[in-house]
Amino acid sequence: MSTTTEERATPTAAEEDMRIPTSRGARFLLMLAVFICAACGLIYELALTALGSYLIGNSVMQTSVVLSVMVFAMGIGSLAAKPLQKRAVGGFALVEGALALVGGLSVLILYVCFAWLRIYMPAMIVVSFVVGLLIGAEIPLLMTLLQRIRRQEAGSAVADMFAVDYIGALVGGLAFPLLLLPAFGQLKGALVVGAVNAVAGVIVVLWIFRRETRRIVRVGLLAGMAAVLAVLGTVYVLADEIEVTARQQLYRDPIVHAETTPYQDIVLTRSTAFTGSPDLRLFLNGDLQFSSVDEYRYHESLVHPAMAGRRSSVLILGGGDALALREVLRYDDVKQVTLVDLDPAVTDLARTYGPLRELNGDALDDPRVTAVNADAFNWLRDARQRYDAVLIDFPDPDTASLAKLYSVEFYHLLGRVLNPGARILVQGGSPFFAPKTYWSVVETIAEAGYATTPYQVDVPSFGNWGFVLATRGKDAPDPVLQLAPDVPRLRFLDTAVLKASTVFPVDRRPRDVRASTLMDPVVLEYTRHEWRDY
Repeated sequence: MSTTTEERATPTAAEEDMRIPTSRGARFLLMLAVFICAACGLIYELALTALGSYLIGNSVMQTSVVLSVMVFAMGIGSLAAKPLQKRAVGGFALVEGALALVGGLSVLILYVCFAWLRIYMPAMIVVSFVVGLLIGAEIPLLMTLLQRIRRQEAGSAVADMFAVDYIGALVGGLAFPLLLLPAFGQLKGALVVGAVNAVAGVIVVLWIFRRETRRIVRVGLLAGMAAVLAVLGTVYVLADEIEVTARQQLYRDPIVHAETTPYQDIVLTRSTAFTGSPDLRLFLNGDLQFSSVDEYRYHESLVHPAMAGRRSSVLILGGGDALALREVLRYDDVKQVTLVDLDPAVTDLARTYGPLRELNGDALDDPRVTAVNADAFNWLRDARQRYDAVLIDFPDPDTASLAKLYSVEFYHLLGRVLNPGARILVQGGSPFFAPKTYWSVVETIAEAGYATTPYQVDVPSFGNWGFVLATRGKDAPDPVLQLAPDVPRLRFLDTAVLKASTVFPVDRRPRDVRASTLMDPVVLEYTRHEWRDY
């Protein structure tokens, strides 16, 4: 009795069993694919949150939005993948190819949206949703493939898969800051992860289930993967040019130096178009730190009132550009200066980049100076030396990591390294653009047990800017804002300017604000709210 063509095309149960791989090698390869896919998925999440923190600030909000959108989308993706379980091999390969493409290009897409289109937040939500959708679709498909290989109870297969998945997530989470960012940067790092994701998700699975998949399907999926790799490779080659072009859209003047470190995005611009003299500007995460045209106004105001007392030993927290340090070193009786700045890239730039070295007078090469790259909060916890004067030159508290440096607890730690009568000077932001932020800084310093004298000056590139002179002792008289008798020749500051600087206009006088603490960083909320429209 002859069989029909349809019957001959349909494999028997025994034939089907022969097609399904059962070797330990196949199980190992599939687990390896699970491991790599998990690592890649977590890296995509970290890349999106890190990029948002660099470009927008507000790291808590960026992390919350990315993670919540992605987790929600993963649930949708798991449900959407159900129809693909009948063709799990091809479905998984398609999902991984799409994830490799979208995840690999995600940083570039968002950077372009930020630089050219100015629609970063909507774009971030869409990209996070698509990446989460594809990651969620992996789970049921991987579970189906694992059960085919292991021929075991579903619960055991799930346990095996999630164990490897969690280990992969651990490795991915550590690889992102320790390997990918230092070696490739954000844009290229995402592209590399996308390529790895494509190879792991497509080639490994197709190899394991090669007997179960028709040749035309294998060829089609491999061709698709090759196309994905070609796109990622092309973008990788062009990545530096794309990044430079996109970044330049964000700055008025030509960029002469740019780098992304594990801590921040560093950009130097230089131009003579508006001033007639070279204008070198430093930006950290897009925020202006100084303009060489008028930085002397800022740094003279920050440094010299603190040098009116004892000054044998001086501590500078922040100020890695060494411009405040330059002013300190103008006093011959300063014997020792410790400068603590988080990012070694900033101090290296101040030490090696010609125009910046010229501006700071090679201050970091002075034998009296010890430069330390460390988190100032943690450094103070272990510091043993005491200082006569302290200058605090941190960026504005627009992230959680910076807000802790404007907390009551931070100023308590600072008190442990002060000599009796030490004078402390803190940059407090703009009393005009961000009055609540400024007066919260003043209130925080006072709450930590200091007497304070607030004052403000005009710096054209910044606008109106505020500082706080403080001395230890809550019941002590407010410190006198004055210059030392032997103050060097200054370009901006004198006694008359200092006297006037303590007078705040009616609409910028003290506000009803709270002190900021580690557990209640109100200065962060004030900063975000007040600078939002600027």
